[in-house]
Amino acid sequence: MAGHRMARMAEEIKRELARLLRDEMKDPRLGFVSITAVEVSGDGRHAKVYVSVMGDESARDNSQAALKQATGFLRTELSKSLRVRYVPELVFLSDLSIERGTRIARLLTEMENHDDAEAPR
Repeated sequence: MAGHRMARMAEEIKRELARLLRDEMKDPRLGFVSITAVEVSGDGRHAKVYVSVMGDESARDNSQAALKQATGFLRTELSKSLRVRYVPELVFLSDLSIERGTRIARLLTEMENHDDAEAPR
């Protein structure tokens, strides 16, 4: 039962953080950020927020710095919308799965093109 409650809380945090990043954050360092997942600890006091940032390493670093600096603001805003006793401490982590998937797709396309070029006609 507690696991189901934490999963619901994680989804609510994900939805609300996405809204806050889209509508409330004005930091110019914040690039195109997508929240891919949120994991809430069993006691609800800690949350790992996985983010994907479009762009290069510099854009990722700048966005991470902006998110780290805005953690207090984001927790305060979450406290207004979540009905919980404790708003979890937020830790933002890079999610590189989208980039890995894109890289794999590109490599597969290159292999396919290479095979087509080598095929005898």
